[in-house]
Amino acid sequence: MASPTSPTIYFLLLILLVSLLHTPTFALKKKSYVVYLGSHSHDSELSSVEFNRVTDSHNEFLGSFLKSSDTAKESIFYSYTRHINGFAATLEEEVAAEIAKHPNVLSVFENNGRKLHTTRSWGFMGLEDDYGVITSNSIWNKARFGEGVIIANLDTGVWPESKSFNDEGFGPIPSKWRGICEKGSDLAFHCNRKLIGARYFNKGYASRLSTPVNSSSNTPRDNEGHGSHTLSTAGGNMVSGVSVYGQGYGTAKGGSPKARVASYKVCWPPINGDECFDADILAAFDMAIHDGVDVLSLSLGGSASNFFNDSVAIGSFHAAKKGIVVVCSAGNSGPNEATVENLAPWYITVGASTMDREFPSYVVLGNNLTLKGESLSATRLAHKFYPIIKATDAKLASATNEDAVLCQNGTLDPNKVKGKIVLCLRGINARVDKGEQALQAGAVGMVLANDIITGNEIIADPHVLPASHINFSDGLKVFNYVNSSKSPVAYIAYPTTKLHTKPAPFMAAFSSKGPNTMVPEILKPDITAPGVSIIAAYTEAEGLLKALYPSWSPAAIKSAIMTTATTLDNEAEPILNASFIQTTPFSYGAGHVQPNKAMDPGLVYDTTMNDYFNFLCTLGYNETERSLFSNATYHRHKNFSLLNLNYPSITVPNLSGSVTVQRTLKNVGAPATYVVHVQNPNGITVSVKPSILEFKHVGEEKRFKVKLKTKKGKATKSYVFGKMTWSDGKHYVKSPLVVKAI
Repeated sequence: MASPTSPTIYFLLLILLVSLLHTPTFALKKKSYVVYLGSHSHDSELSSVEFNRVTDSHNEFLGSFLKSSDTAKESIFYSYTRHINGFAATLEEEVAAEIAKHPNVLSVFENNGRKLHTTRSWGFMGLEDDYGVITSNSIWNKARFGEGVIIANLDTGVWPESKSFNDEGFGPIPSKWRGICEKGSDLAFHCNRKLIGARYFNKGYASRLSTPVNSSSNTPRDNEGHGSHTLSTAGGNMVSGVSVYGQGYGTAKGGSPKARVASYKVCWPPINGDECFDADILAAFDMAIHDGVDVLSLSLGGSASNFFNDSVAIGSFHAAKKGIVVVCSAGNSGPNEATVENLAPWYITVGASTMDREFPSYVVLGNNLTLKGESLSATRLAHKFYPIIKATDAKLASATNEDAVLCQNGTLDPNKVKGKIVLCLRGINARVDKGEQALQAGAVGMVLANDIITGNEIIADPHVLPASHINFSDGLKVFNYVNSSKSPVAYIAYPTTKLHTKPAPFMAAFSSKGPNTMVPEILKPDITAPGVSIIAAYTEAEGLLKALYPSWSPAAIKSAIMTTATTLDNEAEPILNASFIQTTPFSYGAGHVQPNKAMDPGLVYDTTMNDYFNFLCTLGYNETERSLFSNATYHRHKNFSLLNLNYPSITVPNLSGSVTVQRTLKNVGAPATYVVHVQNPNGITVSVKPSILEFKHVGEEKRFKVKLKTKKGKATKSYVFGKMTWSDGKHYVKSPLVVKAI
């Protein structure tokens, strides 16, 4: 053996040193980034040749940092050329940092991933729609069914063969539409006069993969189901005879069944839990705005960040400038506070609540105790008792109690489970997956019990075996029975459909809650809509309002929805949470959507783009940044306060003594006189001046001031809630008041 000082060792060390110095993996690490340059000054009607010039300018810009235009072309995988100005590229960290210092660059941020939300950004219901059938060709009926509106979503794509996208009875595609039907590798994919466009964006996703994207995934087809569900919920055509295994039989329809729909696929199989990447989201926004959509729905989100580092905030701002209504989901991280996502004021953020329909599936125990759960199981048990076992008593020796109680993958012992009903606890893994694990182990059924956090929120899922989902208190009864009985037995009844249940709605436990962690002066979520146990589609009114009032701004549409919402359930009691405890605007925002009332709001708070620019100014964005964000001129208010953004809700997170906020109302109805009524938050006095507003014509605006003052010795240092309502006796224009004294 050679000694440590032998020439052989020195030679090997020299070879190793040289290889380290010349091997790229030990050099500067590359990542994918988005370089955001703001807005384009060009007309969006440019030719493809002129769009190519924009791409060339991006190559030249990056080439000035990389010292090679060829290297820049290889690095850039998206060039945003229509409305959003910027590009996405694979860069070394040091280069990205240098680019961020350039005066013409608004931001440089990593191409991070976002997660899909089960909290849909559109409310939904089921069975027969609440409008009946179209009886005439009146403008009102056309608007209520969304004729003339183009609704699109950014999601997992679309299944074009679904009956929800049947184009029977539809006329020619609107002339304003500039989109395409991008088939990719899927030659069987097709569009029609209902589903008028589809595109896919996966270059940002590909940049995060360790291996090349399989060419078969180059398609806008939805193989996961999320995108088809959300798009059909928003604008699916009417489909009769719909049910889930015979339950909930009726006519399914989207919120705007006569609207045209389009799909922009931006979400793909997860990479470390992330499914939808910023670079793809921005590319989809840029193209959707260009294509001519009217409403954009996004059921995805991520952690809060600077608005200029947030692809949804950036894309939706550019959409709002073009009059496009953007609707985002609040998130799935409830019931903890300050978990709400999608926090910018220029889009509508929607929470999830239940509805007045259930699919009861009763659990009968051997001690004659009967408990009501819910299910949409396709199979049924023979009418007899079966042994019931706790998942922890049926676990494999290699599994922990913590994993086994949740019926996670690989935790159940087939020798202990076979022929029995398994008792599983909700949490971590999907509810349907728990049943699948039980079935694979040989179980004949499953009782799924809530934990204390999910409380009374039970969900009807299409389980793969006979199953029933029960609430927390009933779950304790089942656990106690199994623990106290030598030979516990149970039976699970086949589910049925029950309508007009009470109380409803109440907030879903998973629905994310406020306050807004980025800008606490802006209440989020804005609104809530049904989002539990869904078969068919109801409406959240955006598509309908866009058809009825095509000239309304996105802010006016948001205001109409928010100010006509209700905070009461169908027993005329305050909306509760899943533990049947009274909720607040941090759960439901302005309240539960009432689409029919939203069509005739009386007055609206019409936030302008100028207001949003002043909002950004107050947050600290300088004039150079704002000018890049939009080439439009705007009037800057030097003393603009976030509290004075003309928003349909009023939130004061740090009230010291007193403060006066300002709002402006626009009349969108008949001439009328409105009087204000205030429900004071606890410990706070609210006064409004003037207290009477007289409107003489449509479009007239009136300004008023709201003074909020702490009551000496009575104000607490926690959030309190009230309400302000303007009424002419017919319309009730309601705004939440959210205040925290310091």
